[in-house]
Amino acid sequence: MSTESTIRDRIDDAATTVGSSWPIHSFVTANPLAGFEDRPFGEAVEQSRALLGGRGYPSAETFEAALKRGRIDRERLETELAEAGYEDDPETLLDLLADATDARAANVNDADATATDAGTDDPDAATDHVDRVLTKWLSAFLDEGIAHWSMPNREAGFYTAFRGMAPHDGEIPEEGVVADLPDTPIETIETVLQSVPTHRWDAIFAEQLAALPGWTGFIKQRAADEGVWQSAAPISLEGYLAARLALLDAVGADVEPSSADAGVNPADELARAFLRAWEATYRTALVETVAEESRSMNDRENGSAAGDGTADRPDAQLVFCIDTRSEIIRRHVEAAGDYETHGYAGFFGIPMEYRGYDADVAVDSCPPIVEPQHHVVDLPADHDTRARHDRRSSVRAVADEVVETLEANAATAYGYVETAGSGYGLSLAARTLIPGRVRDLFDAAAGAVPDAHEFCEPLIHNGDATTDVTTDASDLPVGLTTAEQVEYAVDAFELMGWERFGRLVVFTGHASETTNNPYDASLDCGACAGNPGGPNARVLAKICNDDAVRTELRDRGYEIPDDTVFLAGQHNTTTDEVELYDGDVPESHADDLDRLRADLAAARENAAAERAEAMGVDDSPAIRETERRAADWAETRPEWGLAGNAGFVIGPRELTSDVDLDGRAFLHSYDWSTDPDGEALEAIFTGPLVVTQWINAQYYFSTVDNAVHGSGSKITQNPVGNVGVHQGNGGDLMTGLPLQSLLAADDEPRHQPLRLSTVVHAPVERVTDVLSDHEKLTELLDNDWLSLTVVDPTRNHRAFHYEEKLKWLPRSTAAEAPRKEPAAPAVADD
Repeated sequence: MSTESTIRDRIDDAATTVGSSWPIHSFVTANPLAGFEDRPFGEAVEQSRALLGGRGYPSAETFEAALKRGRIDRERLETELAEAGYEDDPETLLDLLADATDARAANVNDADATATDAGTDDPDAATDHVDRVLTKWLSAFLDEGIAHWSMPNREAGFYTAFRGMAPHDGEIPEEGVVADLPDTPIETIETVLQSVPTHRWDAIFAEQLAALPGWTGFIKQRAADEGVWQSAAPISLEGYLAARLALLDAVGADVEPSSADAGVNPADELARAFLRAWEATYRTALVETVAEESRSMNDRENGSAAGDGTADRPDAQLVFCIDTRSEIIRRHVEAAGDYETHGYAGFFGIPMEYRGYDADVAVDSCPPIVEPQHHVVDLPADHDTRARHDRRSSVRAVADEVVETLEANAATAYGYVETAGSGYGLSLAARTLIPGRVRDLFDAAAGAVPDAHEFCEPLIHNGDATTDVTTDASDLPVGLTTAEQVEYAVDAFELMGWERFGRLVVFTGHASETTNNPYDASLDCGACAGNPGGPNARVLAKICNDDAVRTELRDRGYEIPDDTVFLAGQHNTTTDEVELYDGDVPESHADDLDRLRADLAAARENAAAERAEAMGVDDSPAIRETERRAADWAETRPEWGLAGNAGFVIGPRELTSDVDLDGRAFLHSYDWSTDPDGEALEAIFTGPLVVTQWINAQYYFSTVDNAVHGSGSKITQNPVGNVGVHQGNGGDLMTGLPLQSLLAADDEPRHQPLRLSTVVHAPVERVTDVLSDHEKLTELLDNDWLSLTVVDPTRNHRAFHYEEKLKWLPRSTAAEAPRKEPAAPAVADD
């Protein structure tokens, strides 16, 4: 018999095919097929369909719409189709693809019906019953602060709490192991599976963990995170699996793994040909743009004399997140004046855990692939403003608490509604009919209460902690040492290739503004784990203004002029307003600041107009429309988020500054000439590139099969426990993006489901060196989860397209050369 540790390891291995998912209040975009990334894309699609279900390619209708709108180059498509062995015209093949998809769906339905009719009992009904009971208890146990009456004994862990409650649940038959549940989950697993050969256990584990992939992915991430809620109510995969197996045993369900597999879909090769042509059409245009601008940039540099770093200084430099939404506002900021914009991961390189002044708990404010290294808190610096804030906030908090108590208490709720009903009715009507005006009222009221950043400073100096800070429940060191601060500043300047500094340098985080939106965190900064990026921007600005840090930076070769002032800001991606946190700006820079504010306002008008047009709004004032969407509690599309993302450009801003990329490209600043060892490029590849591939994959799969990989319509979603949403009144957690984030209408996708096309401006040998040191990156490329093209400025700005195994082909001969993917094998029976 296997040992407990061996069984746990086998369970962990079985769970790798289920992607991790984060709580909805800290939404993190991730590839739902992350566990299959070690396989070629086509093979991964087939194998995941056998285990999780769902399509892996866009529908025939989606390809047809793209072809009609000129998004797929016909000549390229014909080449791809011929390479795949198809001779008919694209329209005929699209009809065949649609018929094959319909036939496959019909076969699956017939197989399900046959399986149901084969026995006297309905196995699906038994499993559905188990899912219903299990999700009921998971919802109660995993609640993160929403429930007023919490499930008893949560601190003892899920299995123990379930074991104590199961005898009192009338939906659980007192049969099998449930009648006398063992003390530990491993014992329960062994008891239920005692008649099954141990070599079959892995397949059973995998199938049962994939039965409710949303809950499994959430449990998997929560256990790995070991955060506050995991400490308060611990859960493990073995505890969850034991409860599931015990319930299956109680209803007499067969736990033997299914011998059926999804099989090779003959339509997949045809779909892949259409997809490759669509991706190549987009990629070709992007690569040609970068290559042409690279040559132009070289000509301009050769025609200008080198300066001392202060000549031709821009009026200001603004650093935005690499987020695709930044591409739009950056264009309009640059058009408004003599401004220079840069792209940098939105956590600004500070891997921190952050607690705001009014916050009850700290949040991770860095990408999920990075572990927080510092605990940063906001501490009051202006005590008079703080007092005014506290007085008004405390009154509002008490009022909110009273209302919440009256609404939630069974003894008072009816009387409260009866008394306050007319007022609530007026409030609801106002929010529905005139949301813009309601927003104005709230803004006016909020203006009377100072924001925390107006009187607080982030505590960044290690050793300055007060009693209030040291009592925080965090094991991380408070603040940063001077040496650490210097390194984070150097990292930022190196990654962006900076050699000159303006009088004002603005690190601009971003956040969204929406109302009544469970998915609001999905619109915030992904690099900050679904949180606003303003706090990170404030930390880096404070670091760069520190005298001791600037002295060290000069010793490291960064001559920052004495008149350079760093400040932070935050871009509201819903309304395109950029708020500046200007508390550290001296009077000597007042004119610079006034000019910047005025130009940011102008940029906002133009960016908002562009966004409003993309939303299908033609006749309303753009800013007013974006503000209405932010305030309207019935608005299902407050903004598009990262819908449309398809490309990632790593290089100087000059490569894209004169081009409208339609908000579809991530942009990371990088200057190969200031990075002789390739360390900055390596940091970009192992950090931002990985995260953007996650984002792109989630948007892709949520679009091609929203029922399996997305979360359906917002209209029928039901938030549960501040951890996720159900469709309807129960079932699995829906972990992907809602339909309204992806479709402009029921039959009109806003997001074009393409795998990420990355274009890098650097010597091809340098890129090869970076890839050779990172097997995971080459694995993603070799398996076609994304593409990579290098525009090499040392080789006459020629483009080289990555093929496989660290081999490149010049684009002029490869021309995105069709590469036939191997046919996906059927899933083997264990």
